[in-house]
Amino acid sequence: MRILKEFGKAFFVGTLVFIILGLIQYINGYEFANSKEILITFLYNQLYSVVLYMVNAHYFGFLLKQFPNQVFKTRNLLKGLLGGILVTLLGLFFIRIITEVIIEGRNFSEFIFSEKIEYYYISFIISAVVTTIFYAFYYYRNKQQTIVTEQKIIAGTASAKFDALKNQLDPHFLFNSLNVLTSLIEESPEAATRFTTSLSKVYRYVLEQKSKELVTLEEELKFAELYMSLLAVRFEDSIVFTKPSKLENPQAKVVPLSLQLLLENAVKHNQVMPSKKLYITISEENGNLVVTNNSQPKQVLKESTGVGLRNIRDRYSLLTKRPVIINENAKEFSIAIPILGENIQIMNTPDTFISEKKYKLAKKRVEKLKGFYIHLLIYILFAPVFIYLNYISNAGFPWALFPIVGWGIGVMGHAVETFNYNPLFGKNWEERKIRELMDKDD
Repeated sequence: MRILKEFGKAFFVGTLVFIILGLIQYINGYEFANSKEILITFLYNQLYSVVLYMVNAHYFGFLLKQFPNQVFKTRNLLKGLLGGILVTLLGLFFIRIITEVIIEGRNFSEFIFSEKIEYYYISFIISAVVTTIFYAFYYYRNKQQTIVTEQKIIAGTASAKFDALKNQLDPHFLFNSLNVLTSLIEESPEAATRFTTSLSKVYRYVLEQKSKELVTLEEELKFAELYMSLLAVRFEDSIVFTKPSKLENPQAKVVPLSLQLLLENAVKHNQVMPSKKLYITISEENGNLVVTNNSQPKQVLKESTGVGLRNIRDRYSLLTKRPVIINENAKEFSIAIPILGENIQIMNTPDTFISEKKYKLAKKRVEKLKGFYIHLLIYILFAPVFIYLNYISNAGFPWALFPIVGWGIGVMGHAVETFNYNPLFGKNWEERKIRELMDKDD
């Protein structure tokens, strides 16, 4: 099916070329003798078009496999240009064998020795123009796909940030805590006061630490103990919590609120009642902080999305190559998060991110400039070639204007894109309009 589709495209392109050449011949005063001559000319034209289109299309497909997403980089584009010239000349030679040896019945040796380069001029120029249009079309389509991909990445990043926000203290925890507080106010005002103090400390810690990349192990464990004290009041004696009595390195680092999320998951996904106590243990093992609980899963209809654990894995993947390890069996569930050295350097700070972003934008800008200047140089070199070929062909009509003007329009479009100049709205119009709309929204 794909070959038939490409064949159909080739036939369509050949028909357009036949019509354009026919118009040029008509302007120059040439008329076909009869319908038979028109048919034979059309068939020859289609032979050239189909063969040249197919060999160039297959070669371009080869380039896409060799240089995925990098075909239009300067080096690869030059390789494509040289290779395209070569396959086009080989295609023309193959067509000449078909027309001269097979159809006309000439001797192959005679054909080889009588071949001249001028037999290839016109066909090569037409092929070059069609191939250039094809490359330009694909370049435009590839650019649009790149823009769409970038927008998807931006949307994915925003989604990841949203997931990270969702994985801060669960709103249900706040609602449940307020319900517990309401009960305590009636039963024991003193206990209610202590509970309120602990709850305020929990949320103060969340507000203080949520913008940090790392916190000390000592701070995180103190917070975990405070957090579990609130859960102990809510579930009374149904949770048994154990933490290390002494830390090997209290100043080592962990991702903030990671313990809270793991403890919350243990309570969220397991049955917690006096008859089925939940045992949660935090320990240090092989440079990891391990949170372990006995497995007694709740019977729930809605399956867990795993957003919380994925969030922790993603955050640690930015800081270390050591993985977050999950071990699960019928009796026990445990998660080990890496303990990081106290001198670890955060590579993803805002200043570093902005610097890297500026470098990438500058690099992209240089690539665009280099690509445009090479394109312009090739155009300047080929324009005299078209004029010379027009001169020696004695056509009586300046057909060289068509590829020169057409290609020139392409160069102008490339310049507009490279230098961000819109002839209708002025320089940097798009960027100014985006800023204007952003300011308006603010």
